[in-house]
Amino acid sequence: MEFFENASGRESDICKLFGNVFAEAEGAEEGKLIRQLSRDLLRETASGDLHTFYAIDKENVVAAIMFSRMVFDQDDRDVFVLGPVAVATARQGEGIGQSLINFGLKALAQAGVEVALTYGDPKFYSRVGFKPITEEDVAAPFKLQYPFGWLGQSLTATPLTSIKGSSRCVTAMGKPIYW
Repeated sequence: MEFFENASGRESDICKLFGNVFAEAEGAEEGKLIRQLSRDLLRETASGDLHTFYAIDKENVVAAIMFSRMVFDQDDRDVFVLGPVAVATARQGEGIGQSLINFGLKALAQAGVEVALTYGDPKFYSRVGFKPITEEDVAAPFKLQYPFGWLGQSLTATPLTSIKGSSRCVTAMGKPIYW
């Protein structure tokens, strides 16, 4: 298995994976929604504002993750949010997702990103260093449906502290349904 950064040439495979995994886990509508989100992220987001990582096994994309930029109006730290994340259903439980996320976090840190955020299952994401945060400490771009799933971590030697001000995400993530 190999990990790669940059979706170039694999966009269709990555979007298909996101759609299939979410459809199998949460139904056809969710699959369509997340497939469209992945397409929009790839098509509409400036290259410096999006990092896509994926895993290939036997020439097939078996996992993919995306990190997109978040900007805070009173804080100049370089912040990216993780999502969506997908591992082929038949390959879940093998540690591929955790390994790919760790690969992505390391690449972001090497690129100078200071903070990674995500919105998801705390039990899973705690395995890759994410810790619970509050909307008071780090404002989400929209009201969170499940605030217990708001998570963050520092990618530097300095512990994560509050990030001041309101936040903006990339355009593709700018819909309340994703939050």
